[in-house]
Amino acid sequence: MRNGARLARTPVMRRCATALLCLALLACRNVPDPATRGASALALAQAQGWSARQVQAGAFDLLALGPAPDAASVPAPASSANALTIYIEGDGLAWLSPDMPSDDPTPLSPLALKLALAQPSGRAVWLARPCQYPAPNAPVCARRYWTNARYAPDVIAAMDDAVTQLKTTYGAAQLQLVGYSGGGAVATLIAARRHDVSRLITLAANLDTARWTQWLGLSPLAGSLNPADATPALHSTVQWHYAGADDAVVPPAVTQSYADHYPVAQRPHVTVVPGFDHDCCWVRDWPRLWAAVPQR
Repeated sequence: MRNGARLARTPVMRRCATALLCLALLACRNVPDPATRGASALALAQAQGWSARQVQAGAFDLLALGPAPDAASVPAPASSANALTIYIEGDGLAWLSPDMPSDDPTPLSPLALKLALAQPSGRAVWLARPCQYPAPNAPVCARRYWTNARYAPDVIAAMDDAVTQLKTTYGAAQLQLVGYSGGGAVATLIAARRHDVSRLITLAANLDTARWTQWLGLSPLAGSLNPADATPALHSTVQWHYAGADDAVVPPAVTQSYADHYPVAQRPHVTVVPGFDHDCCWVRDWPRLWAAVPQR
């Protein structure tokens, strides 16, 4: 997300972009390759008894990590005990510099996975985004799916399909969606398509992409959907959106702009957390933040 869209061109920005590109090229020497990044994420999950599964959805082969499904994976009566929380990963290593997209968006550190593993109660699974953690011999993924079209209609449709498959696998009656950063935008767009999401929670999420790109002087995300345009379908969904007070990547004003798309009486809850930025300290404090969101 940090270099989430290509910067608009000005003389000053060109000079800054050139400097950043040089730094990025130097930094690339120390960036773990995608296989190493994938192995690291799998090791985190396996340490807690979780395992991997591939979910074929649309044109994408998506990685999911979670505990073994319950023995009786059949639909159960709706209740919080039968809810499944699905965590959706952020944009990952989408860009190396403002003008240089990466070759693979697999995250350097899967923060949403760490959140899922830190959930203090209930069942949780984690879902990667398209093109992240590619399986061996997987088809080459188009770069637009981690740059300007990262929230494209076919991306959201595939992620929605994957959510349905995980719901069936785990025999859940209700879903809770948690998205970090760009994963929050995806989670919101998925929730707008469904009627079984009891809670939508986002952290440091660019929920109004038009406002976000304008705020940071970035080019618009051509080909992507804007979560702020989906608000009419979410008026009855319980939503809780966290923003870091010190977040320079997704400023709190972006989260508030999303909330402002709702009528006053239906605005979702926005909590700006002092001392937090885009990365710190969501995982450390996640049990406390999770407990603060009311059950439906």
